[in-house]
Amino acid sequence: DGGDELFGGYNRYFWGRDIWRSTGWMPRSLREMLARGLAGVAPQSWDRLFTRCAPLLPRALRLPSPGDKLHKLARVLAVADPDALYAALVSHWTDTGLVRGAAGAPATNAAPPLGDVRARMMFLDATGYLPDDILVKVDRASMAVSLESRVPFLDHAVAEFAWRLPLAMKMRNHQGKWLLRQVLYRYVRDELLEENPRL
Repeated sequence: DGGDELFGGYNRYFWGRDIWRSTGWMPRSLREMLARGLAGVAPQSWDRLFTRCAPLLPRALRLPSPGDKLHKLARVLAVADPDALYAALVSHWTDTGLVRGAAGAPATNAAPPLGDVRARMMFLDATGYLPDDILVKVDRASMAVSLESRVPFLDHAVAEFAWRLPLAMKMRNHQGKWLLRQVLYRYVRDELLEENPRL
């Protein structure tokens, strides 16, 4: 636990940055219109269309369940700012008001100005999602069987080191945890770790 948050391991960091780079410059009204257009077609219809067009599509667009992915894109497309984009990407609920209760919305205003959407999302994960969700579940599950668990990535020296690293040492070529992978490659053969081993 902590490796994804400190070393950029979640796919949402890439999706969030790419979505905001591609659409954040557009007026929100235009993004809302695009979102309505994407959501106006049923996921199954998108799936059929992608299946028919598969031979014409670039490899990157030949994804499983493209309809579901386009509906998720529609859900986050019309957000007001990167913080709202983050909240939409981490929430499984489209109407968070139904489940918010006393805790309120995820706190997104406490992050310092980090300059990069990915860094801000990592900060919000490290200060909200990790302690309020991931670590809580690990603690409850381990304590239920009288097991002491440890989180070595959250040692203060490791966390401080990770936050001093530039993002390029954490994320490269749409792959997170770059530095951790380089260390692991010294001890474990590539073919045991990667779907497409390094050449």
